[in-house]
Amino acid sequence: MSGVKRKRHFLNDKQKLEILQKLDNGESACNDAEDVLNEGNTISHSAALQSVETLLDYIGQRGFDYGDITAVRKIYVDIRQEMNEQQKQRRITDFFKQ
Repeated sequence: MSGVKRKRHFLNDKQKLEILQKLDNGESACNDAEDVLNEGNTISHSAALQSVETLLDYIGQRGFDYGDITAVRKIYVDIRQEMNEQQKQRRITDFFKQ
C-alpha cells in the first residue's frame, strides 16, 4: 500500500473563521470541523436509504425472521429522521440568512 495516496481535506479560510467565531461565542466547533473534513468520505442520506430499501427487499425475499426485518426498518427510520432534521436546520438557517 506504499503507492496509495490519501486525499487530504483542509478547512478553507471561511470555514476556519466560522469555527473560530463559534469558539469565541463559547460554542463547540468540533463537530463542524469534523463534518467539513469528512464531507468527501460520507454517503448521502438518499444513497443510504436506497441501500436499506434494497436490503429490505433482499431479506424479504430470503425469508428472514421478523426481528431482522424490524431492525433494518429501524435503521431506515433513523436515517429518514436524521435527514429530515438536517433539512429542517437548513431551512431555518436559510430563513435567517435572508
